[in-house]
Amino acid sequence: MIRRLFILLLCVAMVPRLNAAGLPDLGDVAASELSPLAERRLGESIMREIRWRDSAYLDDPEVEEYVGGLGQRLVASGPAPNQHFDFFVVRDGTLNAFALPGGYIGVHTGLILAAESESELASVFGHEIAHVTQRHIAQLVGKQGQASMVMLASMLVAVLAARSNSQISEAAVAAGQAGVIQSQLGYTRDFEREADRIGLQTLESAGFDVRGMPGFFERLQRASRLYENNAPSYLRTHPLTAERISDMGNRVGQMRYRQVPDSPDFGFVRAKLRAAAAAPLDAVREFEALSAKSPDAAARNYGLARAYFAAGRLDDAEKTLEPLRREKPGSPFLESFAAELRVARGDPPGAVEILQAATQRFPESRSLRYARIGALLEAGRAQEASTMARAGTQDRSDDARLWTYVARSEAALGHRTAQHRAQAEVYVLQGSLPAAIEQLEIARRAGDGDFYQLSAVDARMRELKAEERQRREEKRNGG
Repeated sequence: MIRRLFILLLCVAMVPRLNAAGLPDLGDVAASELSPLAERRLGESIMREIRWRDSAYLDDPEVEEYVGGLGQRLVASGPAPNQHFDFFVVRDGTLNAFALPGGYIGVHTGLILAAESESELASVFGHEIAHVTQRHIAQLVGKQGQASMVMLASMLVAVLAARSNSQISEAAVAAGQAGVIQSQLGYTRDFEREADRIGLQTLESAGFDVRGMPGFFERLQRASRLYENNAPSYLRTHPLTAERISDMGNRVGQMRYRQVPDSPDFGFVRAKLRAAAAAPLDAVREFEALSAKSPDAAARNYGLARAYFAAGRLDDAEKTLEPLRREKPGSPFLESFAAELRVARGDPPGAVEILQAATQRFPESRSLRYARIGALLEAGRAQEASTMARAGTQDRSDDARLWTYVARSEAALGHRTAQHRAQAEVYVLQGSLPAAIEQLEIARRAGDGDFYQLSAVDARMRELKAEERQRREEKRNGG
């Protein structure tokens, strides 16, 4: 995936009008900075590659919901509260986070685990959000035109490839360094200082402890010495200097002191990631060893229950989890795990009951709604699952998980037209229009659709075919 993404980005860099493999026409980038629309389309193209073709992408609704909630809290308090942002997690032990064009912000699991407080993690998000709201990538393109697009391609690929293939990463960096990186070094340091300043303001406005930013960055800098000059990934893509740390410290000294407790979900998300990162027996030993020294007993016990579950010790997992569920205020992490245990014991109806109560307690939790639909399917209640999933798509038509649940539910009901029509929407969101059109053709021939269903299938097929023809025409004209 990384090699293909690198080639696609270089195509955009070298031939701005080429619409290679679905990447957007960026126009004449030498004439002006990257437009917001072009930046968004470029980010969408890159994000599709990551989400659907990169095995390191963490497809975990609970973790995604936590990270998204934390990020959106900061966005709402930042300089552009109405700007689109999408936060996601990459399964990688290195310390890294990065902003892509169009408001897509990724964070490695290693960085989440390295953060010792929620304010530290929020400080990294605040910094990345500032890079987006200040349109730093677009400005780089505007300063250097096509040459800057080569640098952009190299920087993005270096960030994404470092975790999976160091040779590709080094080659990408080398390709972009000649005459470009050096000429932009001072400029990018200015960007880093601006992101620090705005990130701190956002952190304070969102109600976090501003000491989290200089504290975490100082610890990252100390960690770089332990790597014998091989700095953590975050420092390689975000050059950190003593001047920046000193400046952050001075600014924090002028801000109001605020001690902010971590949310329970910060502990739960870290415990879930830590339990998943180790072999089950090793995770059990690790969390049992933490019992004497971990200040966050709830997170420790949740992680231990997760480790027991992975090791097949269901009784121990339930025994450890149940006291946590009785505590206030509770958490979707605890309720969805209790339901997961019910399913593992062959009791899907019990899981449905738990999740029905949980969605009433936490009505805003999408991860609980996903879990409830899945449990309904496990319990053989496909019609209810379909109804719930379809209702969700009315509010979020771009939610591939919901469309997948619709397709599964309709398949379980034997409704082939509805099944393939829903699966077509999944393929549209994955960026595969030919596959989507094929699904609609199968739906048309299924033989069980009524007049209204078939009319909707035909209308959607015409729409997608027109879009596919336009894409092919753009490629021909660009080539």
